[in-house]
Amino acid sequence: MTSRIDVIAIDCHDIRLVADFWTGVLGWEITDIEGDDYLSIGPADGSTPTIDFLRVPEAKTIKNRLHLDLRADGVTTAEEIARVESLGATRVDIGQDPSVTWTVLADPEGNEFCILGRTWQETH
Repeated sequence: MTSRIDVIAIDCHDIRLVADFWTGVLGWEITDIEGDDYLSIGPADGSTPTIDFLRVPEAKTIKNRLHLDLRADGVTTAEEIARVESLGATRVDIGQDPSVTWTVLADPEGNEFCILGRTWQETH
């Protein structure tokens, strides 16, 4: 037997701000809310994985040890980067080599994620 990813948890200070950003990026919807400390989003069809946003008192202070890699679906990479920037993402320099095929961005609370430029098969 093996495990599968069911839920990705993101600690954040303003769960609504961060959840609204990610619903816009992924085209998902809010699936569960429990008071002011927990909110979950997921695909409209109820499939997984989902993302849970958990309120924490402290702000993010260091680079993420785990992050999401996204790939543009139906648009160019540049168009997808512009779209997520219009939703509140910002470009982040974490020391990546300028020749990489991905762009590092951060959500409104500074959680890094990448938009991949080419498929793995095209680069290997």
